[in-house]
Amino acid sequence: MIAESTTPGPAAAIKGKKNRAMTNMRKVTVAVVVALVSFLGVALAYLIYPGTPSRSRFMAFDGFIELPKSGGLLTVLDYLTLSDHTLFVTNESSGALFKIVLDSSKPAAGIVSEMPGSGAAHGVALLPEANVAFMTRSETNMVDVFDPESLQQLVSIPVADDADAILYVPSGKLVYVANGDAKLATLIDSEKRITVGAIPLPGKPEFPALDPKTGLLYQNLVDINSIAAIDLGKRSVVGQWSLAPCKGPSGMAIDSVQRRLFAVCSGNARLIVFDLETHRVITSLKIGGGPDAVAFDQTLHRIYSAGRAGKLTVIQQDGPDVYRVLDEIRTHYGAHTLAVDPVSHKVFVAYASLFAPPRIAVFSPIP
Repeated sequence: MIAESTTPGPAAAIKGKKNRAMTNMRKVTVAVVVALVSFLGVALAYLIYPGTPSRSRFMAFDGFIELPKSGGLLTVLDYLTLSDHTLFVTNESSGALFKIVLDSSKPAAGIVSEMPGSGAAHGVALLPEANVAFMTRSETNMVDVFDPESLQQLVSIPVADDADAILYVPSGKLVYVANGDAKLATLIDSEKRITVGAIPLPGKPEFPALDPKTGLLYQNLVDINSIAAIDLGKRSVVGQWSLAPCKGPSGMAIDSVQRRLFAVCSGNARLIVFDLETHRVITSLKIGGGPDAVAFDQTLHRIYSAGRAGKLTVIQQDGPDVYRVLDEIRTHYGAHTLAVDPVSHKVFVAYASLFAPPRIAVFSPIP
């Protein structure tokens, strides 16, 4: 009698190898899925929960001012405009405007009211002497005029495409609107509340800044990495200069005393110092990623920038041409806009939010 062989044949061996390979592949797939779900869970938790900013030797975190949740799941706050203990914050996601009457007796507190609206809300220009304010809406290409006390809308003014940044020019009683996609600036008569002119621009405008000494308005041009000087009386561009090595200039601020302009660059995360007299870049500093806003405290000689990467960069001005980064404070992803109070020296940073209510982080400088 011949015994049967227990050794598997070639076909069975191949089949066994395939089964083991499939089993290993399933294990690897499960491991990858688990890791991916875990990563997404951590990322989602980070986006939802704002957390406390990182500690700093130069800035104290006073707390959050929580705003009402409105619109969809994601809230992106845009411009912050401060005037006489009142902070106006635009909601790009829902089109609402938040008004915060700050409580100076508490570190981070205020009475919050809301003006609903439609069309992404961006910049706000305040005219305190006339008790009126102007706000841009990029989706509807309108400038809304409203009462800053009651938040009652008064009228809407049609403007060119992509109305974004806005400022008031007291000398000419003009409201200047930067229209990004249209590559021009719209001028509005603040008293008659009608458009009275348009200035073609050599590039896409992002943010303007007014030089109180010369009366010239400086407008950065994000698509050609340049800055233009505008004479509002002549209704024309009177100068244009490169901001290299800046890529994608966004927010700007002016030191009118020492004749310096500060521009943050969203494309390569730098702050540029530009000489307003010689029209050249003096220096540049590395700052937090995706910078969008910059503010200058004239008294403390401090520059603050905020970006989408979630970093508040604090820079000290030691002289017209001497600057150093003091700190990069971790805030929250999407916290890309800010404002500084020239009296209390507090810094307000607007947080983006997912599911959670939006909020404003308040910081105070440490002596």
